[in-house]
Amino acid sequence: MSKTNQISISKRNISFSPPDISEAEIEEVALALRSGWITTGPRTKELEKRLADYIGTNRVVCLNSATAAEELNLRVLGIGEGDEVIVPAYTYTATASAAIHVGAKVVFIDSQPGSWEMDYDAMEAAISERTKAIVPVDLGGIMCDYDRMHQAVEKKKHLFRPSGNTDLGKRIQAALGRVAIVADCAHSLGASRNGQNAGTPSDFASFSFHAVKNLTTAEGGAATWRSIEGVSDDEIYQAYQLYSLHGQSKDALAKTKVGAWEYDIVGPWYKCNMTDVAAAIGLRQLDRYPGILQRRREIIARYDEALDRIGVKHLTHSAEGFQSSGHLYLSRIPNIDEVKRNAIIEEMGKRGVACNVHYKPLPMMTAYKTLGWDIKDFPNAHAYYRNLISLPLHTKLSDEDVEYVIENFVEVISKKIRRGKTDAQTVGRIAGVHAVRRSQAVL
Repeated sequence: MSKTNQISISKRNISFSPPDISEAEIEEVALALRSGWITTGPRTKELEKRLADYIGTNRVVCLNSATAAEELNLRVLGIGEGDEVIVPAYTYTATASAAIHVGAKVVFIDSQPGSWEMDYDAMEAAISERTKAIVPVDLGGIMCDYDRMHQAVEKKKHLFRPSGNTDLGKRIQAALGRVAIVADCAHSLGASRNGQNAGTPSDFASFSFHAVKNLTTAEGGAATWRSIEGVSDDEIYQAYQLYSLHGQSKDALAKTKVGAWEYDIVGPWYKCNMTDVAAAIGLRQLDRYPGILQRRREIIARYDEALDRIGVKHLTHSAEGFQSSGHLYLSRIPNIDEVKRNAIIEEMGKRGVACNVHYKPLPMMTAYKTLGWDIKDFPNAHAYYRNLISLPLHTKLSDEDVEYVIENFVEVISKKIRRGKTDAQTVGRIAGVHAVRRSQAVL
């Protein structure tokens, strides 16, 4: 019996995005636990230094989530009530909720036709005297067009009025002299575009180390920034420390010095620091990260080959001038609607393959509809979502798992679209490829 037929009859249980934890992470966590130092301490500081080296910035602050990093980026910039923050409609809620947390008004921008990426012309047109930040999203690990964004903010800098609700924020805004680009790099650690690493073309950036991300600390995130003339990196770093630790003038590590118990509270702020237990996971994940990225790229190449053959669109993760981090694999089935898309996902689930959708545009969500947004105003984002299916993409997948996903995906698509009005050419191409795969070994 061929390997292909063995795969066909042997049902698997393929999760969408489980964490890839090795013995190295487990041993490092055990060492942290035995050390007696489990909150923010030496391992967190080491991870910050190593991430800064990896990303290519001078400083990184590790926090308990990317959402916290996004919010603190805006707070360090002094953004608040009366300010506007431009956000793509096609993203996860954290991108917009961080701006809402600081009291700013969100201005949603539709996607480009047939794309996840923000419409940069519409973005530029939306910049007003109240605009203080643009939050681009590197969806799936593919970096946005930061050159285009910089062109837009430079072109509109005559409208910019530095304000800032803190002294630091006022000085940073004045030093920039334009709208800040505050990147949501939750998906893109390790990506590059035009010779720049994710997190370096923007003024500020946030990264996620949630359990489903390429590099995980279970829960966690990080903020980083480009050095700003006239404002020291040390001062900016200290601001993040204060915001993330109740406004306490000394962290627990500093207080361990002999006689250094006393501290001040300089602001009634927040609690969102990273622990050394979480950082322990991150340190060993970072050791393994080149191999993690390589394996993701191998899986993407196999998916691309199979889906290109049947005419199913998908994200382009690499081409001349850019390389993604390979975080998500988004596919778009031709000529289907949400009902058929959901039926395909359900059928894949019955076959043991967990699929997902990234994302349901924010104007479709109750919270944002209540705030007055209507998806009818974002037709491109809605159209992109309607026929989108995210396939499993993670380093726990074996080669056989990947082939099982492909074989079942092709078969399910073929069956579902035959029942609809999809054009005959597409049906024939998918059905033909499925017939070939059933009769030939491909592993």
